[in-house]
Amino acid sequence: MAKLGEYEPVVGKSVVEELFLLAGHLKGRVMQHVNSTAVGGGVAEILNRLIPLFRDLGVEARWDVIKGDEEFFVITKKFHNMLHGRMEKLTKEDIEYFEEVGDFNLKEINFSGDFIFIHDPQPVTLIKKKAEVGRKWVWRCHIDSASAESSLWNYLAGYIKDYDAAIFSTMAFSKDLPCRQVIISPSIDPVSDKNKYLDQEFINRVLERFQIDKDRPIITQISRFDYQKDPLGVIKVYRLVKKRVDCQLVLAGGGATDDPEGQKILEMVREESKDDPDIHVLLLPPASDKDINALQRASNVILQKSLREGFGLTVAEALWKEKPVVASAVGGIPLQVVHNYTGLLSHTVEGTAGFVKQLLQNPEHAKKLGTNGREHIRQNFLVTRHIRDYLLLMLSLEKEGDFIYL
Repeated sequence: MAKLGEYEPVVGKSVVEELFLLAGHLKGRVMQHVNSTAVGGGVAEILNRLIPLFRDLGVEARWDVIKGDEEFFVITKKFHNMLHGRMEKLTKEDIEYFEEVGDFNLKEINFSGDFIFIHDPQPVTLIKKKAEVGRKWVWRCHIDSASAESSLWNYLAGYIKDYDAAIFSTMAFSKDLPCRQVIISPSIDPVSDKNKYLDQEFINRVLERFQIDKDRPIITQISRFDYQKDPLGVIKVYRLVKKRVDCQLVLAGGGATDDPEGQKILEMVREESKDDPDIHVLLLPPASDKDINALQRASNVILQKSLREGFGLTVAEALWKEKPVVASAVGGIPLQVVHNYTGLLSHTVEGTAGFVKQLLQNPEHAKKLGTNGREHIRQNFLVTRHIRDYLLLMLSLEKEGDFIYL
């Protein structure tokens, strides 16, 4: 596992020294994270990188995953879609079963942290344990909740109000809540297998294994197969670009144990693309970080055509690799893509296709966007900044300070 010293060449010695200084004020404290899956999706990916780094700082970090069956995750997928503003049929029985599973996990989890971070709606009811164990409780929302369906949000807010703080990725997602609200954007790890430098020989081997032609332009979207990532819309973009530029499309991603819709979306994508050998639909297993890294580095343009997006770690990953990005102007993406400076923001299939053609036909402009993008990520969205934000939040909670904007 990575140590903080490995980050000095990237962020500077002073940044790492500050983290140790802040962590020194939390010596002996325990931070505990609880979420709904250990594999798949951005939350699990971030926690996998954060936990060992906090331990390196001398702050004991623990991670628990709630238990739930297929019925539970079908219900929480409805929650996810409704928080994104999509209409779903949520019944009284759904709510009762959601709470039943929550009560089961209350008995299963050992709440040992001085600071307990509960991630997203799946484990939100665990706050019921606060009256018994005390401690500082934080609800961390990774979802674009700006257009959340009101009845569901009001239900969840009945639990969120009892937390000591609620974290959102951007101000646009924040809500009217009685507890403290904090803005902390997600981050990527520059020394991880997914983001570290790869030599061209390895990249070529990955392309050969997936039967992708390295000598023709490659357009890529790396995402879970999820309705909100709009993979069918990506295929429409590719087909418009293909009329003018001979190119290939890579749609690659994995699944998550808490996402029961993924297989259905994947099957739809495969059906839509089955007659085109230049569309490569890749379902990647969990341990595919170096393959994803290679696919991004081999690409001429990276897409993130999300309909809704909490943050979009794949955007930060692509920018870090100095790749030109065309992405939807939704959720946390505009934090990363500054239009015509670090990438290009789009609103429609036609607009996205036009931008992709522009970048493929003007490689100098594409290169400039990539260079600017890498520096933007270095300054704002690396894991060291994320750690600093969490350390400051814990210190402020311990001292019962006023509202703090991170």
